[in-house]
Amino acid sequence: MIAEVILNNSARDLNRTFDYEVPEAMQNMAKIGAYVLVPFGQRKTLEEGFIIGLKEQSSFQTKEIAKIENQNALTKEQVEIAKWMAKRYFCNLSDCIKLMMPPGSMKKKVENRIKEKTANFVDLAKEREEIEWEIETKQITSPKHIRLLKFLIDNGETNISDLSLFTEVSKAVMKTLKKNGYITIEEKEVQRNPFQLYDKKGKTEKLPLTPEQQSAFEEIEEAIDDKMHAEYLLFGVTGSRKNRSLYAIDRKSIRARKE
Repeated sequence: MIAEVILNNSARDLNRTFDYEVPEAMQNMAKIGAYVLVPFGQRKTLEEGFIIGLKEQSSFQTKEIAKIENQNALTKEQVEIAKWMAKRYFCNLSDCIKLMMPPGSMKKKVENRIKEKTANFVDLAKEREEIEWEIETKQITSPKHIRLLKFLIDNGETNISDLSLFTEVSKAVMKTLKKNGYITIEEKEVQRNPFQLYDKKGKTEKLPLTPEQQSAFEEIEEAIDDKMHAEYLLFGVTGSRKNRSLYAIDRKSIRARKE
């Protein structure tokens, strides 16, 4: 039995099937849609591929399939959809097939599989009152140190990238503060699931804007009312509801245009 295999490779020259002999011990597992490992060219490592066709013989000199990793990786219908997509959108068949596979389910470049996303977070290592007292009594005098510490006092634990952006303080300064016992820097997992905090019981009440958000909203609202064209840049740490403010502004703008 001969299997027509498409390699898991985006190279245009490899966008075609290659014939491989199915060992007798694997013939019951060889199905259209099976995920296989095969030798290819002079490469020492095995290549990933998918069986997209079966036939009795080949006009080429063939090598044997090394292993069938998953005989039910794809259904015949999925293979046909991938073929249609490749023809319709002029792209590699292997790329279309990969769209049918769960992320991280293939062996190639295991180090590139989806991993838990992490980020470094900065928080105060001392009580807020103690740090405020040290600032007031001039025990902390560096403007950069004071700016960073006051930001953490007002906003709490913050992603290190956001903290650097909004305080304009380098990571070297943060390391100094950590060394002196003022802050902690801890790597934490970042939640990927956008629905985890979603309240399935129903809609929540609208949250009021903070004084700074309200001020920005009113200034932009006034420009819309006066039919002025202007550009505004909103600053805010991750999760500070910038998009919610923009949504309210956008609705106001749409109403103004209709009027």
